[in-house]
Amino acid sequence: MITRRQGLLSGLSLAAMLPLTAHAEETPIALTKPGAVLGEGPLWSPKYQSVFWVDILGKKLHRYGLHDKAQQSWDMPDIIDWIVEREKGGFVVAIRQTVHFLTLDPFSLTPVAQPEKDKPGNRLNDAKVDAKGRLWTGTMDLAFKDRTAALYRIDPDLSVHTMDTDYVCTNGPAFSRDGKTLYHNETHDGIVYAFDLAADGSLSNKRVFTKFEPGVGLPDGCTVDAEDGLWVSHYGGGRISRYFPDGRKDFDVMLPAQCTTSLTFCGDALDRMVVTSAAQEHRPGDVMEGTLFEIPKSALRGHKGLPTNKFAG
Repeated sequence: MITRRQGLLSGLSLAAMLPLTAHAEETPIALTKPGAVLGEGPLWSPKYQSVFWVDILGKKLHRYGLHDKAQQSWDMPDIIDWIVEREKGGFVVAIRQTVHFLTLDPFSLTPVAQPEKDKPGNRLNDAKVDAKGRLWTGTMDLAFKDRTAALYRIDPDLSVHTMDTDYVCTNGPAFSRDGKTLYHNETHDGIVYAFDLAADGSLSNKRVFTKFEPGVGLPDGCTVDAEDGLWVSHYGGGRISRYFPDGRKDFDVMLPAQCTTSLTFCGDALDRMVVTSAAQEHRPGDVMEGTLFEIPKSALRGHKGLPTNKFAG
């Protein structure tokens, strides 16, 4: 989830700017109209048979029914950073700096946590829930330059724990299939990190999982598949990539929008994938920016996802 990318698109390599060459059956499918300013954070909900996602700067929450294709939107009081589901019903969302419980019918927001009350230049950015029901979220410097951001863990009792610091823009928390590895991005530096994640929620052994080469954009949202491959979206790179657990790249899937932001597996068999994108950094000719896409199954090469975890608080 990114708000400023000064000079990023102008620095793309020629390869990143070329049109798609995928076969027609592998071309991503537009599920919505383009135009989301900063589409982000897709969440698959089996309960609602829907994908929820946010338009951060558009201050909206969206829903797309995977089977009936029904679409619905809710206006938010401020920028909405992310959404996850609660075990007790409803959702958890971040509104700028504050974590809220959310119900949709009737609509209500209840503030429950604010990790960085003393940093008005930051906002919350990207979140996922681990297998033990703990919420992991980071922050980012809105100016995209100062290392004032951090990674936090919010436990079911709503206690907030600082887990790692010295970030400009945190992104893409994701967890290995066995729950023993946390993946986390420093988007500003183009680095995907891996940590050892203990049963008690502590982190150790921070290491570089992969570093993006120049010209392919910056690492944004992530997800892990059932074979423990890590999928990463490329902001400014017009693609998503799958990596083996040892950090080697497996393959890319190109998209007709440069600023891909996040992705998730979805559907009853978790054999479908949707990708969010952003229109905030318009490039002439990028007419699909800000669209919610589906990746054709043939392009997924048989990979399936893991169940969506819910916050236990």
